Amino acid sequence: MKVLVTGSAGFIGGYVVEELLRRGHDVVGLDNYSKYGPVSRSYDDHPRYTFVEGDARDVELMTRLLADCDHLIAGAAMIGGISYFHAYAYDLLATNERIMASSCDAAIRAHREGRLQKVTYMSSSMVFESTTTWPSAEGDERKIPPPLSSYGFQKLAVEYYARAAWEQYQLPYTIVRPFNCVGVGEGRAIGDVEVLSGNVKLAMSHVVPDLVQKVIKGQDPLHILGDGSQVRHYTYGGDLARGIVTAMEHPAALNDDFNLSTAESTSVRELAEVIWRKIKGADVPLALISDDPYEYDVQKRVPDVAKARDVLGFEATTGLEEMLDEVIPWVVEAVRDGRL
Repeated sequence: MKVLVTGSAGFIGGYVVEELLRRGHDVVGLDNYSKYGPVSRSYDDHPRYTFVEGDARDVELMTRLLADCDHLIAGAAMIGGISYFHAYAYDLLATNERIMASSCDAAIRAHREGRLQKVTYMSSSMVFESTTTWPSAEGDERKIPPPLSSYGFQKLAVEYYARAAWEQYQLPYTIVRPFNCVGVGEGRAIGDVEVLSGNVKLAMSHVVPDLVQKVIKGQDPLHILGDGSQVRHYTYGGDLARGIVTAMEHPAALNDDFNLSTAESTSVRELAEVIWRKIKGADVPLALISDDPYEYDVQKRVPDVAKARDVLGFEATTGLEEMLDEVIPWVVEAVRDGRL
């Protein structure tokens, strides 16, 4: 099958393209390099991969690319760490709405006139931002208050686009919600807001690379946002890509939605302790300082992963220690090269 992946040069997008190629699909990647600037990937010269530099808001371009594609993975979005939610509150909402409208317009036409079978939409765990009960199961996002952040609200809107395009135009869909992606290949974004955490500038306002680079740069005591009790489910990018592509391919995923996540809960304090031990060793005591948290720093994000397991046969199998064994050397190199 031939698959168009928008946002292919992004963090998760890179893992998705790699997984698609591994499974034998032909892939067209679309990205405007607006986040990191030009990036190179190991698969750039793969015979089944074609990259197009362009904007997913361009309906004509999207329509042309989708004309001979079987699937669309709609991953293009303006996205960043938690500082982005505040610095670019309007831009996140406006840009991502335009991307989604363009993607759906082109997909509706390609499904009607071409061979497009389905759109797999990339949503986010942030649709559960306002929940007060856990774990968050599929369907809860329509029962709880809407997200307070413009980013979370827009990701909820993505899911409404998916269902509305099906309701009116019978455009088949699958919605996937990745939780807290961890991996390699992400850099400092263009236009990134300078945020100091103690004496170190945050790398991406994403907790794993930020903590790693602070420890590498010698910060002691180690600064964390809030008191460290925030709970997350850190999920390896390769696992998420496997779940996304499985959801794209699986017949039982048609017109349905899935949380994609590890089942393992980890607090920020626990994460800091593991990172510190891996870099500094068990004999060096860890001291933490709590910085003021951001307004939209969700205190608890815990998914119900049973549906993806039972329907798709998907489970995230990479543990936190294994993820960090890959991420830490990558961050060390990025710091040495001046990229973080």
